[in-house]
Amino acid sequence: MKFTKMQGCGNDYVYINCLKEKIFEPAELAKKVSDRHFGIGSDGLILILPSIKGDFRMDMYNADGSRGEMCGNAIRCVGKYVYEHGMTSKTDLCIETLAGLKKLNLIIDNKEVKEVTVEMGHPIFTPKLIPVLSEKDYIIDEPILVNETEFHMTCLSVGNPHAVIFVEDVENFPLNLYGPLFESHSVFPKRVNTEFVQVLSPTEIKMRVWERGSGETFACGTGATASVCAGIWNQKTESEVIVHMIGGDLRIRYQKQENLLFMTGSAITVFEGDYYV
Repeated sequence: MKFTKMQGCGNDYVYINCLKEKIFEPAELAKKVSDRHFGIGSDGLILILPSIKGDFRMDMYNADGSRGEMCGNAIRCVGKYVYEHGMTSKTDLCIETLAGLKKLNLIIDNKEVKEVTVEMGHPIFTPKLIPVLSEKDYIIDEPILVNETEFHMTCLSVGNPHAVIFVEDVENFPLNLYGPLFESHSVFPKRVNTEFVQVLSPTEIKMRVWERGSGETFACGTGATASVCAGIWNQKTESEVIVHMIGGDLRIRYQKQENLLFMTGSAITVFEGDYYV
């Protein structure tokens, strides 16, 4: 099986062109290839498939084999993959995901995709649609008790569920302790991605993320988008923000009139090879 290892801001996945390869048990394969000691090593598995709704379809599996609706870093790499592998000559693409159709604009330099802007869609704050168990209309700066410590969270979906927690010092925050506790907390029936965010200025934040099914990752595109949106709703950030993560930076923009979120960042090919199943 031929594969390509790609990363966006250090959020790395194994990509398989399923227009050429046949994958019968993707969940099990995701666990095997993601293993950083006995496999290829990644945050998960991305399958590139044909689509009747868009130009291509992206199927995402986390490192534990669970399925994800959407990944902002991964979808940028899908755009780079299909363009640089000659599967399309278009620089404006529509990619089908479990979170709906996502529009991509490829930024080309000398026939190479340097950056990709993704239209991330409309933020969803209705608890039952995120989903979060709550009788309230919105969960904005709401207290939650985790390990006998009170945090304040803002919950939303940008294609997958997020809980954003603002902290004073994100670098020294005990993420390995609280990340799993948030992920499996009873108020999140489908688990949750949790972003711990330090506001540096109205146009700059620093973020660490615990992704459901993968643990702490170097970056999360949907998480960065959710964090900026939460910052706007909590009156902490402006509508265009640079998000600093372990693996690199993303630029997030909120277009208020259309209630749309946009993400721009890099997409990098690491290496290609053959994996023997």
